[in-house]
This record gives sequence, C-alpha cells and structure tokens, in this order.
Amino acid sequence: MPESFLPGDGLAAELGAEHLPGEVQMTLVEHLEELRRRVLRSLLAVVVGAAVCLAGVRPLVKLLEVPAHGMRFLQLAPGEFLFVSLKVAGYAGLTLALPYVLFELLAFVLPGLTRRERRLVAPAVAGSSLLFLTGLAFAWWALVPAALRFLVSYGADVVEPIWSIERYLDFVLLLMLATALAFQLPVLQLLLGALGLIDARTMLGAWRWVVLLSALAGAVLTPSTDPVTMLLLSGAILLLYLIGVGLVSLAQAVRGSESPSV
Repeated sequence: MPESFLPGDGLAAELGAEHLPGEVQMTLVEHLEELRRRVLRSLLAVVVGAAVCLAGVRPLVKLLEVPAHGMRFLQLAPGEFLFVSLKVAGYAGLTLALPYVLFELLAFVLPGLTRRERRLVAPAVAGSSLLFLTGLAFAWWALVPAALRFLVSYGADVVEPIWSIERYLDFVLLLMLATALAFQLPVLQLLLGALGLIDARTMLGAWRWVVLLSALAGAVLTPSTDPVTMLLLSGAILLLYLIGVGLVSLAQAVRGSESPSV
C-alpha cells in the first residue's frame, strides 16, 4: 500500500493528466498560507494605488464634479475635504489595482482548474475588466447626470441647491461602483453557460423573474430614491442580461459545431 494518500490523487487518476495539468499537492495549511500572502499583496497594491491617486486627487474630484454642471459645493466641517480626498483616492486606488488583484486571485485558483476551465479564464477576466470600466463610464455619463437633473429640478422652486462635497461624492462613488458591479452580469452568465450549469433557453425562459429582479436591483443599488436613476439602471441590467443570453447561445452553437458527429 502507498504510505500516504491525498484526496487529489484519485481525482487526477480518474480525469487524467490532461485535465489537471501541473497539479501540485498542498496541505490545507499551505493553501491558507498562500491565500494569506496573496491577500496581503493585493491589499498592498490597493494601498499603493490609493497613495498614487491621492497625489493627484484634486483632478479626480474635479472630474467627478463634471456631471453636476457647475453646482456649488460646500465644506460643512473642518477637514471634510481631507476625508473626501482619502475616500476618492481609495476608490480610485482599488480600480487602479484591480488588474493585479485579479492576477493574484487567478494565480491562487488556476492550479485547481481543468484545461477546459482554464481556457475560460482569459476571456472572462478581459470581459470583466472591460465591463467594469464600461459600467463606471455609463454611471458617470448617464446615470449621475440624469439623477442630478431630476433631484435638482424637483425642489428648484423651494430650495437653493448648494451641496456638501462629501454627500455628493458619496452619491457619485456608490452609484458608479454599484453600476460597475452590475455590469459583470454577462460574464457570470457566460461562465455558468460554458461550465454547463445553465443554458440559454433556460435563461430566456426566466425573463419574468429577470424583469422583477432587475427592478429590485435598480432600487437597491441606487443610492438615491429617484425613479429616473432606478429605471435607467434596471433597464441597463435587463439589457446586459439579454446580451449574456446571446453570448451563451453563441457559445453553445460554437461548441455544438465543434463537437464530432456520431
């Protein structure tokens, strides 16, 4: 009998070397230690990115003020703009360090994936990064201006709109982050479809639930309560879901054409 047996040995023998290439056996403690190192390096990358962004935070703040179209902002407490600067630099640093964080995550996960699953990684990461940036741009260009126009015009005849810079940037940053995360939906659908966990017909058949959930997501993810922003975000989520269904259908068609006929 062999002196030791690791859980992965039987799986490797069953699947074959071509399914689990470069498999390395590690204990649970070694896995946790590797995870700790990668998390620390990722946090360090975010801190470094935030420090770099803090050096140029004023142009970033001015860029985030553009959708307000010349609105006056006030500093309502001593040091408010300092804390706002740290917050903006933190969000920007996270966005800047995101590729490295994804690299560390993939380096930790890849050894446990099969060759078929590994082929999905590069397109998924590229698509996820592109959709994240697209979500940020969509929120900055469409959602924030629409929400501000509605909120300002609603009470324009009663109150003068002079805003706290902290409250304004909290609204903008949260809306941009929520939109960027919502834009990850097609990537998630494509991964589930590629792994055979769900197909395009099932996704399309659940359109009623998708409409309901997209409306709920628009209400939950929107920092304000105005209907304009909620409808725009809900409509974007529904459109992204339909795009994801189309991608899954295309992937199924390609996979079906590549499979040998019996």
